[in-house]
Amino acid sequence: MSEYAVFDTPVLIDNWRTNRHARRMAEFGLLIRNCSVVLAELWRGATEPEEHETLRILEKSHAVLTPAPNHWIESGHILAKLRDEKGFEPAKLRDLHFDVLIALTVRSHGARLITPNRAAFELIREYRDFKLEVW
Repeated sequence: MSEYAVFDTPVLIDNWRTNRHARRMAEFGLLIRNCSVVLAELWRGATEPEEHETLRILEKSHAVLTPAPNHWIESGHILAKLRDEKGFEPAKLRDLHFDVLIALTVRSHGARLITPNRAAFELIREYRDFKLEVW
């Protein structure tokens, strides 16, 4: 079985804006998969026709991993624990919700998440372990 990797939203945005990760992405040794949550975040922020076209290409370039119904429920359990144990307010929990869904999705496929967002994802790993690589 091949190992998959999923690029988190900030990695893709940073690369589109600065081309900073282009070489590293081209030489990356794992099979790339998209996450539907990441695609949704990208579409939410895309305002220009060129961005829309880039997203259409990205959608077609790699298979898409999507949260299963149990991931939605499990994400609620994790967020409740974060509220109870860390005292997070509703706004912070909303900010983390998509990150929890991304983490649970990659975890269920044995994929590795590539992200610059060390703090949020290491926090989530306290509740559910998954493969994480910070760029």
